[in-house]
Amino acid sequence: MKKALVFGALMLSTAIQAQTLTIERIFESPSLDGNAPRNLKVSPDGERVTFLKGKQTDYERLDLWEYHIESGETRMLFDSDDLHSGEENLSDEEKARRERMRLSGSGIVSYEWSDDGKSLLFPSGGDVYYYQLGQKEAQQLLDTEAFETDIKLSPKGNYISFVRDQNVIIKHIASGKETAITNDGGGNIKYGMAEFVAQEEMGRMTGYWWAPDESHIAFTRVDESPVDVITRSEIYADKIDMIEQKYPKAGTDNVEVTLAIQNIKSQKRTWVDLGEEKDIYFARGNWMPDSDTFTYQWQSRNQQALELRAYSLSTGKQNVLIKEGSPTWVNLHDDLTFLADSNQFIWASERDGFKHLYLYNNDGSLVTQITDGNWVVDELEAVDTDAGIVYFTGRKDTPLESHLYQVPLKGGNVTRVTKRDAFHEITFSGDASIYIDRFSTINTPYQVSLHKASGEQITWLEENKVDDSHPLHPFMDSWTKPEFGTITTQDGADLKYRMYKPENLEKKHPAIVFLYGGPHAQVVQNKWYGNRGLLMQYWVDQGYVVFSLDNRGSNYRGKAFEDPIYKQMGSIEVEDQVEGVKFLRTLPYVDADRIGVHGHSYGGYMTLMAMFQAPEYFKAGVSGAPVTDWRLYDTHYTERYMGNPKTDDAAYTKSSVFPYAKDLKGPLLIYHGMADDNVLFTHSTMLYKHLQDLAIPFETMDYPGKKHSIRGKQTGIHLYKTITNFFNRNLHPAQ
Repeated sequence: MKKALVFGALMLSTAIQAQTLTIERIFESPSLDGNAPRNLKVSPDGERVTFLKGKQTDYERLDLWEYHIESGETRMLFDSDDLHSGEENLSDEEKARRERMRLSGSGIVSYEWSDDGKSLLFPSGGDVYYYQLGQKEAQQLLDTEAFETDIKLSPKGNYISFVRDQNVIIKHIASGKETAITNDGGGNIKYGMAEFVAQEEMGRMTGYWWAPDESHIAFTRVDESPVDVITRSEIYADKIDMIEQKYPKAGTDNVEVTLAIQNIKSQKRTWVDLGEEKDIYFARGNWMPDSDTFTYQWQSRNQQALELRAYSLSTGKQNVLIKEGSPTWVNLHDDLTFLADSNQFIWASERDGFKHLYLYNNDGSLVTQITDGNWVVDELEAVDTDAGIVYFTGRKDTPLESHLYQVPLKGGNVTRVTKRDAFHEITFSGDASIYIDRFSTINTPYQVSLHKASGEQITWLEENKVDDSHPLHPFMDSWTKPEFGTITTQDGADLKYRMYKPENLEKKHPAIVFLYGGPHAQVVQNKWYGNRGLLMQYWVDQGYVVFSLDNRGSNYRGKAFEDPIYKQMGSIEVEDQVEGVKFLRTLPYVDADRIGVHGHSYGGYMTLMAMFQAPEYFKAGVSGAPVTDWRLYDTHYTERYMGNPKTDDAAYTKSSVFPYAKDLKGPLLIYHGMADDNVLFTHSTMLYKHLQDLAIPFETMDYPGKKHSIRGKQTGIHLYKTITNFFNRNLHPAQ
């Protein structure tokens, strides 16, 4: 009897352990990612680490937590439920801003430390809370009917600043006095606000900058009157909103940007001369530590020239510190760092074909190249000026993983700091003495540890170990570890791939090629891929081989690897993806006649081009939110890679999907958010009409009220099931 009980218990235990992953479970709470926090920061005084973490009952509802380094105590600083009741009523501007910042969730979605480490600021639903350490409650600083956005804490913590009704406003925290830095914003005039392409394509989410000593604010004035108004529909379940939006399609006029610097006390305003050419981009703004010199990055309309310019308040003069140029385009970066008390700065450049770091004097004279080699720097992370050490993340060892390295400020041997073979996301303390390491692998969710600058681990902040208590643990028995590899094209290019294989390789399986294919992105990484990665695991369980390949044009392989797409998007990318399929066809467990393709955004565009240009290689495709004609997309992104349609019209026609649509042979599903303000729904509706005019059958699934990312738990379940059911019908996986 005892043996029977033991055997029964073992069978029950095995059944509990070995659960089958479902699409519903991918979206349920607790998250299969575990409890790994995000938005991690070291307080400026180096005493604590703060982070956002979702609730166990709702992983999308974020609270603010702290880990106190000396005591080793972890505790919740703010419960988002106590700070904001009910649903957040976000303005349209804030919704769009969060979409472009890729901020998701509710509750506390962002926060900011004061420079002295004594107080915290975090926006919530158009309001803002200010908390001084040691106090019992947070102070609500704004309580108006208007919606404030881009809320910041001034460098010394005396003010908050924000944009209200398209004007820059500051508020003295102690006295509660508000001062309008500008007051004539409205309509086409926006002060301190990043225009659409600055947010969406340049990664610049603000239009104003405090001087370090709080004496001045630099800000942009954006005049949108030259920009064409497009009327787009936002289709919801129960209504249709017609939105008039300033949207600069490729080849049309951009906003006109001017730059001002204003004295806080006297309100004296100085306008900075950006030059005679008005059709330019204002890419970045940064103050030097002296609070006298404001630097900005000026970019030509064709993006082949980038200048770092410096304006001095005391002299009223400006000069060009650095000029970068390229026959294709110059990539922007966020690695400009001024070194306190040394009159020097660090700058990143791809001038030798790979992104590397350079040391300059503040007058623009080059001191030395800090890093070099046939690999790329990801980001400058910190500088220890006392020790003369630069810390950066990069791909020196492999393009599939980002590691932390150190190098002497004057250049020299590069030493790897991170030891684990994983993808590392690093956050340093202000004095570069400690850092947070948020790392993962393709099959291991994010783990977070705290380290000395040498790499020595101080403690776990969230080990997130996949043990018996981890939500992912019941599925690990059936987990598939993908393989990484390299294929070489006929013209000698090395392409990285990742492949998940089903357990039974004695029979042939259908394959799904998941791709993105566009610039500034990389699919093939040894990194946790969230819900998309879980979907791939689900597909493998269903009997699919799941394959991804990074074609030429994608990121982290150097500029020469990116440049082949210049003025010919949709060509080399498809050729490289076909090389991937040719490789799949050589594998005995892949059915050459059952290979599908799927991608979203640029990946949606790539899916269409693959299905239209290479129908003999791709049996079925699912295209999500695709670009169909680059003339419909915005100026800064499109013209960077395609030139101006006024002078390069033939290139735009060749890169459009429409000339190739007639060659569609296999089943095609297109889905799109019907309120998408990035890749407008028009892209898909134009293709719908074109395919209908050609009498070519296809399938659609459109999502009322959804933006480009198509967010929402239930919507996610529906989308993943729709994609999977389509492939099941058309590729017939062996069960």
